[in-house]
Amino acid sequence: MDRLLNVTTAISIVLLVMVLFSVRRAHIRPEYSVTWLIAAGAMLVLSRVHGLLDLLRKAIGLPDSPLALFLIGGSVFILLSFRFSVIVSGLRDNNIALAQRLAILEYRLQSLEENEE
Repeated sequence: MDRLLNVTTAISIVLLVMVLFSVRRAHIRPEYSVTWLIAAGAMLVLSRVHGLLDLLRKAIGLPDSPLALFLIGGSVFILLSFRFSVIVSGLRDNNIALAQRLAILEYRLQSLEENEE
């Protein structure tokens, strides 16, 4: 059990470092990095504080602490993926609306240029 929790600790530390370097290099926007940092920090805390993990394990009703940690972690990452899917969908819709507005402006500009001639 401790070996698995140590691996989880290492994974969460790697995730924290990756997110911080990505923010520093402007590969990810700070407002999106906050959720990743919170998720990685929570995973790190749960893998190191055995009392809290055991409390959550009992509340969920699972027999194993690492199983509870991976269930909670997996659920959090599924929720994060859903959140980012919603954000990407909104950005796609905004891009379509922007392209349509640009096309309308180009058409009006072209019409004005034709009227001047």
